[in-house]
Amino acid sequence: MDYQLIKNWKFPEVDRTYTENDSILYALGIGFGQEPTNPDHLKYVYEQNLQAFPTMAVVLGYPGFWMKDPKAGINWVKLVHGEQRLTIHRPLPAAGRVIGRTKITHVIDKGADKGALVVSERTLHDADGNHLVTLGSTTFCRGDGGLSQSDESPAALEATPDRAPDMTCSIPTLPQAALIYRLCADNNPLHADPAVATRAGYPRPILHGLCTYGVAARAIVQAACNNDASKLTALHTRFSSPVFPGETLVCEIWKDGKDAVRFRAKVAERDVVVLSHGFAGIKA
Repeated sequence: MDYQLIKNWKFPEVDRTYTENDSILYALGIGFGQEPTNPDHLKYVYEQNLQAFPTMAVVLGYPGFWMKDPKAGINWVKLVHGEQRLTIHRPLPAAGRVIGRTKITHVIDKGADKGALVVSERTLHDADGNHLVTLGSTTFCRGDGGLSQSDESPAALEATPDRAPDMTCSIPTLPQAALIYRLCADNNPLHADPAVATRAGYPRPILHGLCTYGVAARAIVQAACNNDASKLTALHTRFSSPVFPGETLVCEIWKDGKDAVRFRAKVAERDVVVLSHGFAGIKA
């Protein structure tokens, strides 16, 4: 990996028009509709007064799997999605047009045998130029350390408090969740093909990390926002371990003043932490 090449990588603007059906498909992928008569589910999966769930922003304006480009010189087979950050400036409409603009903000060398971190930022604006969201993504390039230059790391996410959580919310993921979610964004066969999952070292296909992220957002909106997603202003977390479709996500939540909570998520069946260092901004 060449520091200057990656730091100055040029991304084309992504002009994306999405429909109500796209918003519904995303919501179904993160499990809305499990309670088909519940108004707090229906508002995301039924076109009457439809709302877009805020974390749908992660699948909009995406520039594609650029790290697989041979020109990047990245060992893409060893990539791991390390962190995801989302800051919400305006609510996403249920249908509309967005322009995604991506840039690399940090390239951080961890050492020749320890890999490197690449941090990207993507903004989404609507057709009128209104700034909707800012997304940050950290990718751990496990096979690409030992760079000639390195940036300072951005401010780290804080660990959750060392005490019992103030709230807990459990949400089961769907057995078919990965098969639905891949229609929204990432169609990597790792999430569908048992043979590919086996070659990658997993007993069966795993759930997309960003699908797990969306389910955790559901839990926070339910437990800390009184089912009002418009109160969510930010959602940042670190990915710790994969989830298998059908497992139950247990989100542990700690109050952090009047306008934020900290969180982490486990899978109930294996008692394994899958999301850590979580932060959610919430309108008071």
